[in-house]
Amino acid sequence: MSNHLPTNNSDVPIRLFKSDFLEFFTHVSPITILVIWVPVGIYFLYSEIVTGYWQKAGWLYFPGGIVLGAFLWTLAEYTLHRFLFHYEPKSERMQKIFFTFHGVHHAQPQLKTRLVMPPAVSIPMSLMMYGLMYTVFALIFGQPHLVGPVMFGFLVGYLFYDITHYATHHFPMRKGIWKWLKRYHMQHHFKTPQQRYGVSSPLWDVVFQTKPAD
Repeated sequence: MSNHLPTNNSDVPIRLFKSDFLEFFTHVSPITILVIWVPVGIYFLYSEIVTGYWQKAGWLYFPGGIVLGAFLWTLAEYTLHRFLFHYEPKSERMQKIFFTFHGVHHAQPQLKTRLVMPPAVSIPMSLMMYGLMYTVFALIFGQPHLVGPVMFGFLVGYLFYDITHYATHHFPMRKGIWKWLKRYHMQHHFKTPQQRYGVSSPLWDVVFQTKPAD
């Protein structure tokens, strides 16, 4: 099974699991990610305020940490999309696994319930990212006050990515940067599936030369 089957525009979802229970978790509404991750982001902001770190570090670190977190998300978005989601495994078993979490989107790109990251994937990944952020900023650099703002910025970047991704497939987006982002992502799907990996930003496509000249 290839990671990229011919486009299927049917409204009937490609079934990924025999089990109805498992199949249920492959479908998710964009509202779901907001319900899950907006409170988590608010928690990071609130906990940072009540700890009183700002009294020692000053308020400048707070917006700086948020901007840094959003910037780190753009790199994570590109890295995940290019090297994980578009990885081409050799074995049939691994091909099926990779098709399950991204290939199916290329095979059926307009299916509304498979356009944002399922919580079964995003929650474990977010826990790993939190562990990485805590290790880097709190343990290695001795700056625990940066963990909250950076994670908040990272989550904002992720939510912007997921909502933008959904919008490029189902909203008109006829003006300005939104029109450009929609066209850019549609070209990834229908013209250059091995290029244009950025969804919310083309930054790393430019840096790593995966943005075509046209």
